[in-house]
Amino acid sequence: MPVALPGETGDLNDVPLTTLDRNLPSLQVSPSSRYDRLNKNVPWWKSVNLRFREFLDRNSGLLLIAGAQGVFSFMSVLVKKLSSLDEPVPTLELVFSRMIITYICCTSYMVLRGVPDPFLGPKGVRLLLILRGFSGFFGLFGVYFALNYLSLSDTTVLTFLGPLATTVAAAYLLHEPFSMKQALAGVFSLFGVILVARPPFLFGHHDTQLGGAGDVDAGHAVHGFDPAEKGTPAERLIAVGVSLIGVVGGTGAWICIRAIGTRAHAMHSLTSFSAYCVVASGIGMILRGTPVTVPLQPLWIGMLLLIGLLGFVSQTFTTMGIQRETAGRATMGVYVQIIFATFYERIFFHTVPSATSIAGTLIIMTSAIYIALSKSPTQKNSKVTLEDDGDVMLEEGLLSDAESDDMRRGLETRVKDPRKAKTEGLRVPEKTGLGLEVDDDPQ
Repeated sequence: MPVALPGETGDLNDVPLTTLDRNLPSLQVSPSSRYDRLNKNVPWWKSVNLRFREFLDRNSGLLLIAGAQGVFSFMSVLVKKLSSLDEPVPTLELVFSRMIITYICCTSYMVLRGVPDPFLGPKGVRLLLILRGFSGFFGLFGVYFALNYLSLSDTTVLTFLGPLATTVAAAYLLHEPFSMKQALAGVFSLFGVILVARPPFLFGHHDTQLGGAGDVDAGHAVHGFDPAEKGTPAERLIAVGVSLIGVVGGTGAWICIRAIGTRAHAMHSLTSFSAYCVVASGIGMILRGTPVTVPLQPLWIGMLLLIGLLGFVSQTFTTMGIQRETAGRATMGVYVQIIFATFYERIFFHTVPSATSIAGTLIIMTSAIYIALSKSPTQKNSKVTLEDDGDVMLEEGLLSDAESDDMRRGLETRVKDPRKAKTEGLRVPEKTGLGLEVDDDPQ
């Protein structure tokens, strides 16, 4: 009768041979063996799999930003739904409520994961984090204020002036590469956005088809009124102006995120952004004497919580994407938002897309795919961050002069091989769970 090993029960046939003899190699099948057999037995699969992985690696930032746009668009739908309730929520209160949720999520994550400096961020980039939070508040406020008086499509078109502004600002301030191909793709994408949205301030008021049967609301058609809009013409004009201020704020936020790079955790950027939004919106409510609206409807509470959670997810994806891409390519992912906006308008506001909307969608998708496929492997962004304690470059980041940039590029070339970097006394950061780099050498 077989004798069970100490601590083991059952038949010896169930005991691995490596348990009986430690010198025997383990024959355990790895989870990836199926893919290895597939790559070996199917020649074309290995090539396709390799190219697909390279595509994801080269365009991870672009894909993260594009995914965030779907969340942003759905969040905009919820914002419009909140403004249409019996007790509409003031813009400042909505910003205040959403950003408190985002701030709690960010700080809780960093505290639980042991991220250093969870509240103020790393010392070298705190000024940039302050500017990111300050400018990001105006970008968010501009969008939310415009949604109270403009249609979702009009607000989206005005918001999409930001990508072009960001690309130009990044090329001028951060000296990032900006090719003519990217410029043309951006212009074509903006043209596609205009075709999809057909904003009344460019196309005039157009009939809005409601329902699957194509019925037209005669009252709205006669008076030239978009049912997704409200307010007087003067109020809508003010909303356009505030939206343009939001474009400037959003541009500043993107530039700050690019300047920070991977020297701060993605949650540091979101914490600064949400904290300054809470402070600024709270002060604004006090100065304006805005009454606090506290509806007790379960639908209102659920939508507000969902807006906060979706805002946290979308901002996280956006920050991670900007850290991985140049501003010129990253902003191309933003144009995908109009596709989601058109889809959500059809679902929630029963708007039937026109022929121009379909044409604009095809233009946007073609431009985005072109930019994604045109990135060569040599254009991959460096994911190595160096910190020289006490150096002025630490605070200036990507805003440093050309000589400092050349010095940094030389150092980055030296640390491509981690083993060589360690022999030269350089520190190589490790990846965190979110794919960001952190220095494992304690200060």
